[in-house]
Amino acid sequence: MNFSPVVMGTMRWGSWGADLSVSEVQNLVEVSFDNGFYTFDHADIYGGYTTEKLFGDAVAAMNVNRADYRLVTKCGIQYPGGSRHYDLKTYHYSKAYILNSVDESLKNLQTDYLDLLLLHRPSPLMDPEEIAAAFGILRSSGKVLDFGVSNFSPSQFELIWSCFPFLVTNQLNISANETKTFYDGTLDQLMMKKLRPMAYSVMGDYFSNPHSEQNQRLKKILTGLCSQYDAEENQLLLAFLLKHPGGIIPVAGTSRAENIVLFKKALDIQLERTDWFRILEASAGKRVP
Repeated sequence: MNFSPVVMGTMRWGSWGADLSVSEVQNLVEVSFDNGFYTFDHADIYGGYTTEKLFGDAVAAMNVNRADYRLVTKCGIQYPGGSRHYDLKTYHYSKAYILNSVDESLKNLQTDYLDLLLLHRPSPLMDPEEIAAAFGILRSSGKVLDFGVSNFSPSQFELIWSCFPFLVTNQLNISANETKTFYDGTLDQLMMKKLRPMAYSVMGDYFSNPHSEQNQRLKKILTGLCSQYDAEENQLLLAFLLKHPGGIIPVAGTSRAENIVLFKKALDIQLERTDWFRILEASAGKRVP
């Protein structure tokens, strides 16, 4: 995956968050480009199936060369809301559904191809052979360049890999608040396959739930490290992930241009090993075993 060192997450750009206008999205895209971030993470369901179109309309009016940016999207969740009249939230990974979902994303994003397609969440009913058949059609047609999964356990990843051994990533919930993938074998599996994981919700709930006991512990450590590294808290939270030897690619969801500028400096922060473990210890509320 030839992605930027930080991927811009778009989930909160539309009606599920900041409800940005086309011109406001264009500004975020321009600031992202200016800071070396040229990869954008989507999912068909974001904004009740409207955020892809918002982004597509914005970028189409900017006259940007398609080769200069990367598009990631996800499919598989049938989410009630917006233009989709589903009775309840389910997962759907039939060949026809995957192919139709990609065509819809291509239309909304106003592009001929996706750089990466992810299965959004594992389904108990997923058939790896049918998924592999859909992926094969999309790859041979040039509509999707690479494929991966999101929120998959190692065994679920291997299930798809058994029929399609060309997956390139697993996008996972990883942050200073959420460290289970450091221990449950998910990151180990990707490292053994020499694949780079992607991480979403990289700030966890540090800023949205500041009074939790965990975040109060993290705040105490991060405040001290801010002066030591001449950095902001969000930069240190990114640096925490970037230090992992698996080459984690953070998906940073923000609708504020000033945060995008701050993210760039995080790439230059080299956390000392002991400081990394200080953050880990604060997250857990106890010493490492």
